[in-house]
Amino acid sequence: MLAVACMALPAPAHAEKRVALVIGNNDYKNVPKLQKAVNDARTMGDTLKQLGFSVMVAENQSRQQFSQTLLAFDKAVAAGDTAFFFYAGHGFEIAGQNYLLPTDVPAATEGQEELVRDASVLADRIVERLQNKKVRTSILVFDACRNNPFERSGTRAVAGGGGLAPMAQLPEGVFSVFSAGYKQTALDRLSSDDSSPNSVFTRTFAKELLQPGENLVEVAQHTRRLVSEMAETIGHKQIPAYSDQMVDNVFLNGVAKGQADTGTPSPQKVAALPPVSVPRIAPSNDSINAPIAMFSRHNGGWTVVFSIADPTLGISWRMGDSGEFRETGFLDTLDTRTRKRMPNPAIELAADATAATIQVRYVDASGEMQGPFPIRFDPEAALIHDQRKVLDMTATSWLSFREFNGLLVYYTHLMSYRCAIREVRVGIDSAVPDKVLKMPPCDVRDPSAIPHDAQPYLKLTPTTQFVSVELTYRDGSVSETKSFRR
Repeated sequence: MLAVACMALPAPAHAEKRVALVIGNNDYKNVPKLQKAVNDARTMGDTLKQLGFSVMVAENQSRQQFSQTLLAFDKAVAAGDTAFFFYAGHGFEIAGQNYLLPTDVPAATEGQEELVRDASVLADRIVERLQNKKVRTSILVFDACRNNPFERSGTRAVAGGGGLAPMAQLPEGVFSVFSAGYKQTALDRLSSDDSSPNSVFTRTFAKELLQPGENLVEVAQHTRRLVSEMAETIGHKQIPAYSDQMVDNVFLNGVAKGQADTGTPSPQKVAALPPVSVPRIAPSNDSINAPIAMFSRHNGGWTVVFSIADPTLGISWRMGDSGEFRETGFLDTLDTRTRKRMPNPAIELAADATAATIQVRYVDASGEMQGPFPIRFDPEAALIHDQRKVLDMTATSWLSFREFNGLLVYYTHLMSYRCAIREVRVGIDSAVPDKVLKMPPCDVRDPSAIPHDAQPYLKLTPTTQFVSVELTYRDGSVSETKSFRR
């Protein structure tokens, strides 16, 4: 069943289109059936309609139907849109990749991982499809962290436990949420007396999405706290995980708290819409082509790189709402779109630069000045975001072994990017990290420097074969467990 419901709500002339696909699979033919996945999809569909999304609801999808539904989703989204994908049903991890299981997935046994791959939908492929459509904001939510659906009494199942793997190195503009952490399973209900038609995660997440003035990070954090507290009441560990690769804050139900009271528009306006029936407060230069910025911290200070969709003839900027605009200059490169020298997209800020709003404007290809556009600079948030991206990209360098008066394992790399880390756990000859590494506190003035009195290594016994490591990031999300062998 594929139902399409479009919200006939008035929208600002420059607002991006909001499109959602929600899928719920209960009626599995060869693996255990589920009870609440379809209800979860319907609840999420109703919730997203209230937030101004055009919603496609698909239920009990076979592999062919799943493919046709994704094609319909492809056609519904366009460049600059906000896309929301929700899946409730069986999911399965194979070699660190997550697969969404259609209702006709075969009953596989040991050694038949390829059979499952061929019959299922790769979660990363959904991200790629949205990236190919050049959507501005992609939100992916998976309530699929259940037990191994292929386990059978008396047989050896396809290798895999409960839960799904983290989606590492997501591209910019993607926000993902899992109903449980890595290798955790999600609860459908709290007890036999729990009469809710929805899973513990979905009933909580749907309510949090409707809270006005909360950005996506706040929604995810509040959800994980509430779900974790409910799961603990019955002795179960379920901590929803999320990954944030957004440049700006994303508000699905109103601007940031306090903005409406002052009449000041939020500079972080990606995907921001007010609550239904409340007039939008927005600057007159609001544009889907407003620049975005990437902040990178180095020893000398900050590098800020502006990304502008339009061809540009010049870029200028200033800190705050007053003062002269400064030109960024030009590179010794021709822009093939304008056949002129390419404006320098980067500026430098001092290491001690404080939180402020950067006003950016540019001259488009027709010679018209566009902007200024406000970009919020928060040094602490930018530092954490930048270091998290570096850690994700350099996961193979987290630990290194050295022979020096015995066997040592160094974690200097983790210390250098510790501002993005809340906790580091390692396991010695164990796949379960159970030892907490002591890390010096973050120094925002010189974040990469390692204090002289810090010990960046562990002494190991000569027989040690491997060390596993798991990071808990500052936002509470947990990395995939990595193993490092001598």
